[in-house]
Amino acid sequence: MTRCTGCQSGAALDFEFSMAFQPIVDVAKGQTWGYEALVRGLTGEGAGLVLSRVSEEQKYRFDQACRVKAIELAARLFPFGEMRHLSINFLPNAVYDPAACLRATLAAAKRTGFPSNAIMFEFTENESVRDTAHLQKIITEYRRQGFITAIDDFGAGYSGLNLLADFQPDLIKLDMDLIRGIHYSRPRQVLVASLAVAARELGITVLAEGIESPNEVEVLKAAGISLMQGYYFAKPEFERLPRVAGMAELPRATHAAYYA
Repeated sequence: MTRCTGCQSGAALDFEFSMAFQPIVDVAKGQTWGYEALVRGLTGEGAGLVLSRVSEEQKYRFDQACRVKAIELAARLFPFGEMRHLSINFLPNAVYDPAACLRATLAAAKRTGFPSNAIMFEFTENESVRDTAHLQKIITEYRRQGFITAIDDFGAGYSGLNLLADFQPDLIKLDMDLIRGIHYSRPRQVLVASLAVAARELGITVLAEGIESPNEVEVLKAAGISLMQGYYFAKPEFERLPRVAGMAELPRATHAAYYA
């Protein structure tokens, strides 16, 4: 059985944590596509405080523990029999061997009965990737195992287009700073529409995050973007699924959405 360095030498965690969930909606179908799991302290403390406690030696264990915690909670909270995707953030620099480091994830999915093809792994454009060949190996292995791959915070850094030229994930999440107030900004509208066209040509789904107003929703819909996430729909809620608002005016679907 394949084992990696992190399995053998990763330092144990000396703190506990849990997850909050924020919905991702499909505005074209008028329904919830899935939920992003966001790390929180046991009394709801923000991700920044939790992450500040993670030492370099604990990165592997923390990354693994986050995946398992997110899957266990999602399996308990998600509506039975309905397809809902679970989005999990991961740290590429904490993955030693892609196949070996997925063992705990696959085991948690099997144990809880959560479908692995409904799990999406996000890595952020802002994280410094030490080895691009290693990142490609991760994406290839995750896809082989049936997971969805995504680049988070796309457009927040300076390497976005270069990153997209080297790696074509299943989905990109446009950074909230690019989306915020887009209905007031012609340059943002042009850039987002162009990214949406390029993504479609590459077979990549686009998700816009940080939505705070119906005007932003309309501009993004006009650009052909239907997956959205933000406070306009719901804020993250600790260990529970929030009620989704802002959907009453959207068309209702008669079947579950599924993008893989």
